[in-house]
Amino acid sequence: MIAHLKGRLDATGIDHAVVDVGGVGYLVGASARTLASIGPIGEAVMLHTEMLVAEDFIRLVGFATASERDWFRLLTGVQGVGARVALAILSALDPAELSRAIAAQDKAMVARANGVGPKLAERIVRELKDKIGGVAIGGAAPIVPGGAGADAVSAMLNLGFRPAEANAAVASAEEELGTGATLDALVRLALRKAAK
Repeated sequence: MIAHLKGRLDATGIDHAVVDVGGVGYLVGASARTLASIGPIGEAVMLHTEMLVAEDFIRLVGFATASERDWFRLLTGVQGVGARVALAILSALDPAELSRAIAAQDKAMVARANGVGPKLAERIVRELKDKIGGVAIGGAAPIVPGGAGADAVSAMLNLGFRPAEANAAVASAEEELGTGATLDALVRLALRKAAK
């Protein structure tokens, strides 16, 4: 499996980029958000990737951040959500917005993406509600395994909070305290916020 590509951005299209890695051009599908953030043609680029393999194709999908790639994996795990729909969702919502929408069960926000109707949006928020604890909290900051944010979410889960509640409380605490906050401070503030 190809985990990432690091090379020179050779070209971009509506839904893809071509990355030249040592003289080989890799065609990589991407969300509009990723394509807008990877920089100008001719410059160095690094994309996190997911390789999709089916009976009749092998395709690479690229992401500007590991958090976006993780959301792609979660989204494509929902019945009825293929790579195209997942990329449309990630084009419409960044990982932090998607995390907030699912935590709040905001079907309308998810349905803003092209190709996502009300029923599919409802299925996405319902199925992913209990899975978002390991993906992203707060702004664009992903939960880093072993980081204070991840440990704070874990502590909240151990205290009996649901993943969506734990995520939202820790995200709010981390936003207020900043990314350098200690685990103790994060958990204390997250508990106060969850109690409101």
